[in-house]
Amino acid sequence: MRAEQPQAVHLADYRVPAFLIDHVDLRIELFEDCALVHSRLNIRRNPADESQARDLVLNGEELGLESLMLDGRPVENHRVDEGFLTVPSVPEHFHLDVTTRIHPRDNTRLEGLYQSSGMFCTQCEAEGFRRITYFLDRPDVMACYRTRIEADREAYPVLLANGNPVDWGELEDGRHQVTWEDPYPKPSYLFAMVAGDLVEKRDEFVTGSGRTIDLRMYVEARNEAKCEHALASLKKAMAWDEEVYGREYDLDIFMVVAVDDFNMGAMENKGLNIFNSSCVLASPETATDAAYDRIESIVAHEYFHNWSGNRVTCRDWFQLSLKEGFTVFRDNQFSADMGSPTVQRIDHVNMLRTAQFAEDAGPMAHPVRPDSYIEIANFYTLTVYEKGAEVVRMIHTLLGPDMFREGSDLYFARHDGQAVTTDDFVSAMEDASSRDLTQFRRWYGQAGTPELRVTDTFDAESGTYTLTIRQSCPATPGQSHKEPFHIPVRMGLIASDGEALPLDAEQNTETVLELTGDEHSFQFSGLAERPVPSLLRGFSAPVKLDYPWTRDQLMFLMSRDPDGFNRWDAGQKLAVDVILSIQQGRDTEVDPRPVEAYRTLLTTPGLDRAMVARMLALPSTAWLIELTDEADVAAIDGARHQVEQTVARALRDELVQVRADHHPGGSYAFEPGQVAARSLSNSALTLLTRIGDEQGREQALAQFEQATNMTDRLAALKALVDSPFSQEREDALARFHADWHHDPQVVEQWFAVQSGSPWIGNVNCVTELLAHPAFDWKNPNKVRMVIGVFAGRNLTHFHSPDGSGHRFLGEQIRRLDAFNPQISAQLAQPLTRWRQYAPHLRDSMAGILRELRDLPDLSRDLYEVVTKSLGESG
Repeated sequence: MRAEQPQAVHLADYRVPAFLIDHVDLRIELFEDCALVHSRLNIRRNPADESQARDLVLNGEELGLESLMLDGRPVENHRVDEGFLTVPSVPEHFHLDVTTRIHPRDNTRLEGLYQSSGMFCTQCEAEGFRRITYFLDRPDVMACYRTRIEADREAYPVLLANGNPVDWGELEDGRHQVTWEDPYPKPSYLFAMVAGDLVEKRDEFVTGSGRTIDLRMYVEARNEAKCEHALASLKKAMAWDEEVYGREYDLDIFMVVAVDDFNMGAMENKGLNIFNSSCVLASPETATDAAYDRIESIVAHEYFHNWSGNRVTCRDWFQLSLKEGFTVFRDNQFSADMGSPTVQRIDHVNMLRTAQFAEDAGPMAHPVRPDSYIEIANFYTLTVYEKGAEVVRMIHTLLGPDMFREGSDLYFARHDGQAVTTDDFVSAMEDASSRDLTQFRRWYGQAGTPELRVTDTFDAESGTYTLTIRQSCPATPGQSHKEPFHIPVRMGLIASDGEALPLDAEQNTETVLELTGDEHSFQFSGLAERPVPSLLRGFSAPVKLDYPWTRDQLMFLMSRDPDGFNRWDAGQKLAVDVILSIQQGRDTEVDPRPVEAYRTLLTTPGLDRAMVARMLALPSTAWLIELTDEADVAAIDGARHQVEQTVARALRDELVQVRADHHPGGSYAFEPGQVAARSLSNSALTLLTRIGDEQGREQALAQFEQATNMTDRLAALKALVDSPFSQEREDALARFHADWHHDPQVVEQWFAVQSGSPWIGNVNCVTELLAHPAFDWKNPNKVRMVIGVFAGRNLTHFHSPDGSGHRFLGEQIRRLDAFNPQISAQLAQPLTRWRQYAPHLRDSMAGILRELRDLPDLSRDLYEVVTKSLGESG
């Protein structure tokens, strides 16, 4: 066990910085075995600081201090402690010159400046800049940067940093330099630089005001053909942000770099976005529709940060959702406008329910604005990002789009160039709309998922229908009591003939109910019959909803609800009820009603094919676990499998017809119609192969051999791998690898197909993948595609009754923690919900956590996850 317990950082302890840095001059000399970083910091005392601190304390980790000068004179009495450099008794205003030596090649944490595939690159969020030089490494210290990079010209012809290039030239000994200047103040976490032998792809974008922005994308030569989609997505995002939010790009150049070894998906560094290769590179031959969609969303997300994160940034890391929640909401809006809004909402809510709700219900639960943390990297969570986006979405719902736009305009104008808080964001919305959002702020400060229990009555004599909604929220760590939330519930009422009923004198058929107390009743008059309620349309709030719909009502909503999201949700609720009734022994046979509901979906013309594809997918095992106390994974998975088999066999002819009617031909295009058709056709193929259908087998083999795009080829491979056709499975896996072994991103998908397979992805299979020549322990993508997919998606084998899956994960976490603590802590997340499971699984998972806790060299990252999971840390 660790001799010292890391100390938590608390929001309540926030103090303004004692010093400010107005300007940073960096000269970075790159060599093969090290880098020399020369920084000149223009520092002054912060007039807002009341502490009158005499000593300057800078952050720094794993730095070799070469020299230290204050106003041109050596500093003799400085002190270097673990994580800090102290310069005593500094003046009111001064220049500090610091030279540090670092070793990027040995930086396996992938934080600060490191090397990836021979390329130098940076990742400074959240606290990576302190691994480059000594600095006030906190987001509320904003400075203008001038960065000069020097390196060998032949090995590193491309030298990039934030801002605009202002100088370049040749140096002695075959070296060269490029100097960049960023005119906008930024916190150190947004600093970025890249040096490498890269191919440049160019494009341009003309802004609404007529300025031409130079767009550049830098990739390794082998990825030159994979840039078109990212650049097209960037231009779409730039145009959309001008149209919807009035935000025009502010520099003359915008650059994107693809990096293979990256802990995150991407980083919004000012003017120089660095992307994980898997999140930015695409061609029809190598990337699926899902990858194209994800890339479009991520490129937009990082671009949107230029205003919601860069020009206006967060005051401290407790305010992380200020930039991430707002920007996720913005990229969700963008994605909805680019494709199917219903499908985009379904996909987002599916992830929110299965993963973020689990986070809210577990030992790592925290508010959207956390109260404390030990390691900030652990709080890049679904709660901060996805629930944070839902909080912004609720403000949009309460204010309406016009007032929300006025609020965002005011927010950007009021705080441009500042580091602010979530309260500042909400205040701008209040001031623009004249709405009091005091109670709404509880969404930022209270953890947990609220639960709504809905009952109703109908008075036939008066034609009055009454809805009563009660809200509650379970206790979470450190918060045993919750005050009522302000919750918007979008809803409508539907008559027995499927017609939407008027809800008010203006004949509106949809309204937003606002809950502010523990219980509210809402009355609707003038109704001729008892309606079927359509509640929480569009998932208007991140809550759990309990209403006693009958199976017949759910079937009715699946076919008649005008809200596409609620049609899908009704199908999910119906399937959940049928599956859990079998798992819990209330039924032995599958209710025929879901079969008929799905048959209606497949045979009704004119429906959104992408929505139908989503509706065909049964609730995931992960979501079913969340709905079950003392979850027995094998029993849940068995019941789900029984329902899936019954549905697929009963609909076999309809599924074959779907394949004939909807699979697109011709050349590949990433456009909504084709994407929807492929999605529905491949969903049908999956169900056919799951039941061992011979025609399905032939179609899967033909599609695998003849596919002209990765969407169809990978879908066919998955269908064969997750089917009873063992020989075809082995042949397809071998052929796929032989064809694509040269492409790292495609090989990652090949890994994931196997590690995530409930048919073959057991511990033995996954262990063999770790020994494969293409697997690389130092590449986070490879680790996530093998170990992360196994533990996070392949719940059948991960929760094997013999505990082998849990032991396997514990062994890999221990190995990773020695050189990349961020990834080890991420991989530990599936263990954190151990109390949710049946006793034999619960004991096994808790045992692994205790073994990790007792490691003598446990990282801060993993320490926080493990001790909080075991209830040993606040």
